[in-house]
Amino acid sequence: MSTQRPVAILPCNGLYKAAGGVTREVAMELAEQTGGEILCPVFYRVADARYNRLAAERPLVVLDGCPTRCASKLAAEKGLKVAQKLTVTEEAKKRGIELADSLRLDETGRGLAKALAAALLEAAAAESAGPSVAPAGFPEHFDYETYRKDKFLFRLPKNTGFFFTENDFWVFVNGSRARVGLTDFLQQSLSDVLFVTLPPVGSAVEQFGELGSVESAKAVSEVIAPVSGKVVAVNEALTTAPERINQNPYEQGWIAEVELTDFAQDRELLLDFAGYFPVLKRKVDEFHV
Repeated sequence: MSTQRPVAILPCNGLYKAAGGVTREVAMELAEQTGGEILCPVFYRVADARYNRLAAERPLVVLDGCPTRCASKLAAEKGLKVAQKLTVTEEAKKRGIELADSLRLDETGRGLAKALAAALLEAAAAESAGPSVAPAGFPEHFDYETYRKDKFLFRLPKNTGFFFTENDFWVFVNGSRARVGLTDFLQQSLSDVLFVTLPPVGSAVEQFGELGSVESAKAVSEVIAPVSGKVVAVNEALTTAPERINQNPYEQGWIAEVELTDFAQDRELLLDFAGYFPVLKRKVDEFHV
């Protein structure tokens, strides 16, 4: 038995899909490793008193099988504080894993479940060890789609986990954390970045609230948060090298990392790659006439 604190686990109930089967396996693994308890989403909707108490007393882990995110929506509906969350289909895609159509998990599905449970346990252990322990890393490089207008070239990441706002900010979601920054279109519109004001670590931010500011040769612009949460890290390199935003606003020039509080709700007001890319092209065409 692990010495980690017992958790409360809220999984989706989509057992008619292989991804739902993986969430069930992850939930059981977490319950066994921590002495935690699984919250039945069906029972939770009709009799929530006991589950509300468990979710308040223990760190809550929310497990979604697919992008519908039924478990996350239920947690938001109940007003629960989420410590960790993941979506199985997104995690499988990150690992290059294709789940079988069969409802019975094969060796690949079981292996994925064990890997996801281990990652959640490791992240929880790192969090409890304090701020000196580095958080789970974000990818160093992304895959890009480009759009050219005359001599100007604009890049947009197409990786799973990226989302965008209509006013040209991005968020990359990695489990219960997210990294935030300006899009390539916005940084080129601002021109040379001269100074960056970073948000205080530990501060809370609401979706579309202010998350620092960027001063360029043209203007001072607020950084608008695409998601709500708590600032857990900032890109300190920008204090001495603000030009990193111009060099690459995604890999080098990110602004802050946020511990998410209600991404299921925030997601409804964000665009994925397919939704934002046409917006980018329209703005570029209007801007460069």
